[in-house]
Amino acid sequence: MNSTLRGNIIMDKPYDRAKYKRVAKLCELREDFKTFPGKDLIEIGSKGINLSGGQKQRIAIARALYADADIYVIDDCLSALDAHVGKSIFVNVIMGALASKTRVLATHATHFLKDIEHSKCAVNQSDSIGAETGDDSGQREL
Repeated sequence: MNSTLRGNIIMDKPYDRAKYKRVAKLCELREDFKTFPGKDLIEIGSKGINLSGGQKQRIAIARALYADADIYVIDDCLSALDAHVGKSIFVNVIMGALASKTRVLATHATHFLKDIEHSKCAVNQSDSIGAETGDDSGQREL
């Protein structure tokens, strides 16, 4: 089903202009809105055919943030983003706007793990499980 970019973010939630603008800013979408004819009311084609991978990812992050859930399972959401945008999303969304939420983060961007103070467990590709403390002590096998 095709929808507008705004519709893809708010989904079935009521449109709250202030909340929407905040989410768009946090997810680095405002500059994209300026480039689209129709701004955020542009129709998004089937499977987001008229969007880049990074735009699709940031829209998905915005949709999750706008939904205001209690628990977030975040699966490698930074991989399609440029380095500076990924850092901004990590700092301002994952560690910022979602700070009071329960977050389960799977990522290949392990350089961000040092910034996580209260992580409980990390699983790497070799299927070993380790506790990640977020401080200089690093990861230890369990």
